[in-house]
Amino acid sequence: MEFYVMTLFPQMIRQAVSFSILDRAQKQGRIGVHGVDIREYTQDKHRHVDDAPYGGGAGMVMQAPPVYEAYADICKTVGTRPRVAYMTPTGTPFTQKKAKELAKEEALVLLCGHYEGIDQRVIDEIVTDPISIGDYVLTGGELPALVVIDAVARMVEGVLGNEESAGEESFSGMLLEYPQYTRPATFHEQDVPAVLMEGNHEAIRRWRLERSMEITMRNRPDLLIPEKMSREERGIYERLREKFLEKSLAR
Repeated sequence: MEFYVMTLFPQMIRQAVSFSILDRAQKQGRIGVHGVDIREYTQDKHRHVDDAPYGGGAGMVMQAPPVYEAYADICKTVGTRPRVAYMTPTGTPFTQKKAKELAKEEALVLLCGHYEGIDQRVIDEIVTDPISIGDYVLTGGELPALVVIDAVARMVEGVLGNEESAGEESFSGMLLEYPQYTRPATFHEQDVPAVLMEGNHEAIRRWRLERSMEITMRNRPDLLIPEKMSREERGIYERLREKFLEKSLAR
């Protein structure tokens, strides 16, 4: 899979993806990450890519022509019109489901705004997926683009060393991930849960399911949909819900 990041700061993208799993995936040819410098497509001799907004207001707006020309050049390279994810706080929330969907693409363009945003006309013409990573405002779209790249790349076949990892992590279903432990067996007088040391795989599976359900109920109850739970999950859910209710009433 190929990622093309349209940005004013391509060096920021290149440096961030040169470590860990993303670096290994690139060296193995699983993914490619390309920083596309929008400034290279401006006709302005000073390489300006922004101007004052029509109608007045604070700040500057990125101009449509260099953004479009950068996209057109990517289309020539790819040989088609790839999907364009625009990083914007006005976009739809980015989720694991969206990451899996985007991972099916052979190429994905990520458009990073800056200043007060991008001329709406080019957004209307090329953007297919306006994406927000949260209800807050950042200086530019580069950090959100890196979040999307990391989440999507993990869904690409062969990127993760353990093929089961992507399916077991938080948000792979409706449950958050269970706690993890490693050596030493005792740390600051806290022991690893005994069930994880005994080698009973069925007991370990159930313990992990119960902890996942408990953490989700405490931190993200909005993720839980009882109607979609298995019989086992529903039983754990009902028991934990009673436990949470008792604690609440006892306060």
